[in-house]
Amino acid sequence: MLIPRLLANKVLDLATKFPIVSLTGPRQSGKTTLLRSLLPDYQYVSLENPVTRQFATEDPNGFLATYAERVIFDEVQRVPSLFSYLQTKVDDSRQMGQYVLSGSQNFLLLQAISQTLAGRVAVLRLLPLSYAERQQANLLGPSVAESIFQGGYPALYDRQLTPDEFFPSYIETYLQRDVRDLASIRNLGTFTTFVQLCAGRIGQPLNTSSLASDCGVSVPTVRSWLSILESSYFIFLLQPYYQNFNKRVIKSPKLYFYDTGLACSLLTMTTAQQVESYYQRGSLFENAMVAELLKNRLNAGQTPHVYFWQDSNHNEVDLIDEQPGGFITYEMKYSQTVSSDHLKNLIHFRKLTNTTGVDYLLYAGSEGQKRTGATVVGWQGVTGL
Repeated sequence: MLIPRLLANKVLDLATKFPIVSLTGPRQSGKTTLLRSLLPDYQYVSLENPVTRQFATEDPNGFLATYAERVIFDEVQRVPSLFSYLQTKVDDSRQMGQYVLSGSQNFLLLQAISQTLAGRVAVLRLLPLSYAERQQANLLGPSVAESIFQGGYPALYDRQLTPDEFFPSYIETYLQRDVRDLASIRNLGTFTTFVQLCAGRIGQPLNTSSLASDCGVSVPTVRSWLSILESSYFIFLLQPYYQNFNKRVIKSPKLYFYDTGLACSLLTMTTAQQVESYYQRGSLFENAMVAELLKNRLNAGQTPHVYFWQDSNHNEVDLIDEQPGGFITYEMKYSQTVSSDHLKNLIHFRKLTNTTGVDYLLYAGSEGQKRTGATVVGWQGVTGL
């Protein structure tokens, strides 16, 4: 089953404006499927193949003579020496859409791009299926708990897999491939424990000392491992907004997972009902909504400028979307009903900053409302924000 992706038109558009288009994202987020369906006249070359990788490494000129134009290079970060040759190739030809690069290790790919291909490449990210994509394909769960538990990896829907069939193998493959590539971790069991501990800290300000203590490793090791999880699109860190504030504010980032289904698996959940009974279900809901808003921006080809805000008195805004004309703010509540108390942080933030703008309350119900303090939107309505 080919699920339409919202990023498709942006890929085609940028291929007419840049000699190279780069598409990054987690393993099995649908990058290869999207590119091969969008660009059927392009050759597809995977640098995961050892023979192909050896050819590219030992004879880059011969390799690019063989694959001269209209080529998709998958997992291209595995041959970093190839990038300087790509630069020469596109500078000589000046052909738009000459190459499309894809990869699942964000740090390695973007590092190579920034060093050699700046100005020549358009960078896009494809995350697991968004609620909007699942909704259009009639794949969005009937309840918010089901949607959080299921997650958005295309294989779940394409191969009709259950989360407990898909995620354990996905995690094991990730540990055996990406982690070994990115770092020399001797004890993968300890690293697995670390990833599970991260899932238990969703939506919390990051405390590396606490993570290190609970995992039995050093703080520098925790920082290194967090970078690995970020690079391979397991987690993202939402930075705090603390400009122009006199009051003391939290300056540690918050930790979220790109996919809540993956997080639920790490939390050893086996049913959607366990989301409902989870003592931090509000954090999982917050994670889901923040990730969906992020996907909405990325699927439109935008660079998100999103933050959270929290002061020392625990006044907090879950998400601040910084726009040229001001802020759009979001509060998330895992509740079927809305009370005026849910709006107090949004109102407080506007008074504190002396700003006006659009404010949203996202909740686990379905009814939309226009309140004095914010526009109330049910969880499925996040697809339009």
